[in-house]
Amino acid sequence: MRRRDFTIGLLLAVAPRAVRAQEATKQHRIAIVIPAGPVASSNDTGGRGWGRVFLEELRGLGEVEGQNLTIERYSGEGRPEGYADLAREVVDRKPDVIVASGNAVARALGAATATTPIVWIGADAVEAGFAASLAHPGGNITGVTVTAGDEIWGKRLQILKETVPSASRVWYLTTRAAPGGEQLFREASRQLQTSVIRMMLAESTPRELQRVFAEIPHERPDAIIVSAVGDLGTYGRLIVELVEKSRLPAIYPYRGYVEAGGLMAYASDNRELWRRMADDVHEILKGAKPGDIPIYQPTKFEFVINLKTAKALGLTIPPLILARADEVIE
Repeated sequence: MRRRDFTIGLLLAVAPRAVRAQEATKQHRIAIVIPAGPVASSNDTGGRGWGRVFLEELRGLGEVEGQNLTIERYSGEGRPEGYADLAREVVDRKPDVIVASGNAVARALGAATATTPIVWIGADAVEAGFAASLAHPGGNITGVTVTAGDEIWGKRLQILKETVPSASRVWYLTTRAAPGGEQLFREASRQLQTSVIRMMLAESTPRELQRVFAEIPHERPDAIIVSAVGDLGTYGRLIVELVEKSRLPAIYPYRGYVEAGGLMAYASDNRELWRRMADDVHEILKGAKPGDIPIYQPTKFEFVINLKTAKALGLTIPPLILARADEVIE
């Protein structure tokens, strides 16, 4: 064999391995944007837990932070008036994918870019204008929704009323940027003869939460329903503490609240949703278009009761309610 032929053959043999090595080490960069709270909530040690689930799923798919993946983290600090500026800052950094928590953040990012892929978690995407349909979102936004339609809120009100039959005036704790309000409960509140009053935070900050809860003696609600908006989940432990001080029964949209001491939750599996988010990010990094990835909607909800909290409130949970619980924390 001539030397030249040998050299060419050697190069051809090495080339595929070099290409594979280059592909294996290809660097990706994503941005995670949360509406409020510290950016540390989106890492492995974040107190809310979703950051760990999200990153673990990405690692299992071969996307490892510090190796082939760079993650930039941003917080809107609970101030909706600043979301538009934050969105432009994030988009200007040109990440491969933006992960957005909450409708208000996703709306600001969608206004800032029509091309950068966005993987979002929040309320109804079609109603919010993010998607043409769940099956075929179109555009540059896909992700997961935390609800299975507005009727889920009527279900939460029904559970609360069956647990506390005397409750006639219920607070719905939400934020200025959150969609919906009393209309979420219109039919259920009429049937249950219960008034639902929207208690709206001007911004998602600890100070604002403390201000709103200080109004309880004046407003005199009988119970509380907490919105599923991501801003509030950031301060889940504080909300549970404030509800505990109010001595009022409450129902929450995520089991994490109950694990932190809340009374009860009727909720989708938030861990499953964040795993789905990671799957969407991975697919986009491989070349998929967000508009072609169906938006995931949960189909299974779990009812969790914290019996220790009920006892602390002096509340006896009716046997039929206990029998319907998927889990009772004692």
